[in-house]
Amino acid sequence: MEHPYVPPPPTGPQALMRALRPGDPFRWLAAGWRDLRAHPGIALFYGVCFWLMAVILGVVFRARPEYTMTIASGCLLVGPFMALGLYEVSRCREQGLVPDLAASLTCWDKHLRSMSMLVLVLIVLELLWGRASLVVFAVFFNTGMPSTTGIIQAIFNPENLEFVAIYLAVGGIFAALVFSTSVVSIPMILDRDTDAISAAITSIRVVFSNPGVMLLWGLVLTVLVILALLPWGAGLVLIGPLLGHASWHAYRGSVGWQEPSAAEPEPESA
Repeated sequence: MEHPYVPPPPTGPQALMRALRPGDPFRWLAAGWRDLRAHPGIALFYGVCFWLMAVILGVVFRARPEYTMTIASGCLLVGPFMALGLYEVSRCREQGLVPDLAASLTCWDKHLRSMSMLVLVLIVLELLWGRASLVVFAVFFNTGMPSTTGIIQAIFNPENLEFVAIYLAVGGIFAALVFSTSVVSIPMILDRDTDAISAAITSIRVVFSNPGVMLLWGLVLTVLVILALLPWGAGLVLIGPLLGHASWHAYRGSVGWQEPSAAEPEPESA
């Protein structure tokens, strides 16, 4: 008679979802601000990089809108690696080390495989998002795709409320997928050198464990990014590094780690 299968005990630390409070997103921002103020030179470097990405995307959208998704995919490929440098600065400060710009620029090299897989997933989601958006446009503008000016007029035209509602609904679904997959997965890869699938699953678990707080965090991120884009994306010089540092603290505040033999998870970062 065969014995039932008993899975082997876990060999590594287990991720534990922390219970979050509504004020936590603002505490993460405050911690990110302290990191930014402690190393303004590093923050300025990354902030200028984020700003240049926004400028290039804006120029392409105005001159050759058909290439916008291509440039956006490139930004989505480069952006997480730059954010990883900001996470490295916050991680070093948390460990009592002195961050270094050169080290932050190369911190991804030990996690290239996991990061590449995760970025690939994000790019696929973005391409699907773009394709779904084109389908919505094609359904409502079957006489031809509107120009940049036509898109703006269509959005603010009261007769196109159905188009706006469907477009926002489709965008919201894909935005939720991207946010849920990436909200803590990238800093987790840096912190634990885990694989992309485990990091993405943990990120989704964080969102489902604290949907209200994570929805608030996503709203805060969206509002700050929108404000940073006016005018000409100049606010990204400040907001980009701030959100990068804050995202590290969002990961540390929402995920704890427990060794199989330990009774309590590791303490939350201050």
